[in-house]
Order: sequence, then structure tokens, then C-alpha cells
Amino acid sequence: MTAPASTPSITPAHPANARSAAAPARSARRSARRRELGACGALMTPFFVLLVTVFLIPVGTAVWLSFFSDDQPGLGFGPERTVFVGLRSYTAVLTDPTFLGGLATVFLYCVIYIPVMVIAALALALLLDSGVVRLRSWAQLGLFLPHAVPGIIAAVIWLYLYTPGLSPVIDLLGKADIAVDFLGVHTVLPSIVNIALWSNLGYNMVVFYAALQAVPHEVIEASVVDGAGPVRTALQVKAPLVRSSIVMVAMFTLIFALQLFTEPMLLSQSTPMINSRFSPSMYIYDAAFTRNNYGLAAAASVVLLICTIALSYGVTRWTNRANAPEEDAR
Repeated sequence: MTAPASTPSITPAHPANARSAAAPARSARRSARRRELGACGALMTPFFVLLVTVFLIPVGTAVWLSFFSDDQPGLGFGPERTVFVGLRSYTAVLTDPTFLGGLATVFLYCVIYIPVMVIAALALALLLDSGVVRLRSWAQLGLFLPHAVPGIIAAVIWLYLYTPGLSPVIDLLGKADIAVDFLGVHTVLPSIVNIALWSNLGYNMVVFYAALQAVPHEVIEASVVDGAGPVRTALQVKAPLVRSSIVMVAMFTLIFALQLFTEPMLLSQSTPMINSRFSPSMYIYDAAFTRNNYGLAAAASVVLLICTIALSYGVTRWTNRANAPEEDAR
């Protein structure tokens, strides 16, 4: 009889050897992790530097200045000194009817301007995306060019077109027995809206058009196969797919609208309908550089910032709630 073949014995690896073999792998992972963190830090550093420099430091300075004021003791004949006044500047701002009136004006401006801007820009983008418009590149260039004009130059151009005796538009309408006062009590706000639309419509149209280019062609073809016409495809297929871009444009337009300053400041030179405190930004400018009350200007700036943050947060929450049922259905 032959002896059975001996089976080789398997010796378990020593724990020290296993640890020594795993150490280089852990070291490599840590090294890769450090490189990733270093790359992220290098890419994010410019953003945080700008955030601190142009936002956090100015906001902190404004909050600090809002708690102080320059007072003159001795019935106004003593030397001026800076004293801590607490919330006195905020109380003065929130009880000032001119500041509250400016907030109401800006609110009405937003109610008119934001829907018109979003709807008009989206409609133009849908027209360009549908292929109805010929020479699409030239049309985009023509619509975008006004945005390249600085805001103050745009306001000067429209001030010329709004001023009686100078405007060829008013003269042409006068020959047709149509009397229009673009700077009247009921038309000055729509005139400001018109300037903002002329300046920013093309930019927002480009944003929507870029978003529409990302819509899958299969979805468009499926809607056509289902019998949807061009209008139905645009409104019920394309527009819902670029909802995130619509929300983004609406939010940015809201933020910029709350800072209304350049257009009414220039138009105030030609009409008494716009005073030095027409909007909150003009109120801040008047308080700081006309009345030399930097504490009041800082308090008004903080109030305007809080209003901007609150409205932006409200738009975001409303959008998330509106999108939640659709995501659940999917």
C-alpha cells in the first residue's frame, strides 16, 4: 500500500506581518486624502478670500457702525464725539415714513419688474430654441448687447429719451397728438422698469437659452410623437425642465431689484417725482453723504440686508415645497 500524500500545512500569517503589509496602504490613502484636501483648499481659497473681503467685513463694519452715532454735547456747541446709542438708529429707520415709503416703492417695483423680466426672457429663449427665429446668433447678439452697456450709461440714454424737448420719441408722439409724460407720477416707476428690462433682458434670455440646450432631444421628440404642438411643447415640456434656471433668475433679479439706485438717482435730476429717498439705497446714500449720519445709513443697510436675506430664503423654501410633490411622484 502506498502512503497517503501529505497535505501541506497552512501557517496563519503573523499579526505583525499583516499590520506591516496594511500600513503602506493606509499611508497611501492618507496621502491621497491630503492631496485632495489640498486641491480643494487651493480651489476654494479665492472664494473665501472674496467672501470675507467684499461681504463679511463690510457687513460686520455696518453692524458695528449702526450702534454708534456722532453727538454734540452742550446744545450742539461742544466738540463732536462718537457715542454708543444701541438700537436708536434702527428705531429711527423703522419709524421713518420716508424709509418705509422707499420699501413700499421697491416692493411695487419688484411686483412689476420680476414677472415681466422672467416671462419675457423665457419667451425669447423659447422662441430662439424653437428655430422660428432666423439668424439666431445675430438675434442673441442684438438682445445681449444692451447688457454690455454700463447701467449708468443706459440710464443716461433713457433719460434723454424721456426728457420733453429733447426726446425724439416724445416729439414723434406729439405729432400724432399723443401726449406722454414718461416721468409723471403714474409713469415714472414703469419708466424705471423699462430701463432695467432693456439692460438685463438679454442676459437672462441667454441663461434660459443655455438651460434649454441641455434639455434631452428624446423628450422633445416624444412630445411631438404624442401630438404636442410647438406651443404646448414649449409650455408643458421645455419650461418645466428649466425650472431651476427660472428660480435662479427670479432670485437674482429680486436681489438686484431690492438695490434699486442708479436709474432713479439719474432720473431724479429731471423730475420731482423722484426724491432723494425714493428707494432704500437712495435713503442710505442720502443719510451717509448728505446728512453725514453714518450710523443711520449703516442701520438702514442692515435692515435692507435682512429684508433681502428673508425674501431670498422665502423664495427658496417656496420653490422647494413646490418641487417636493413632483419629486415624490417620480
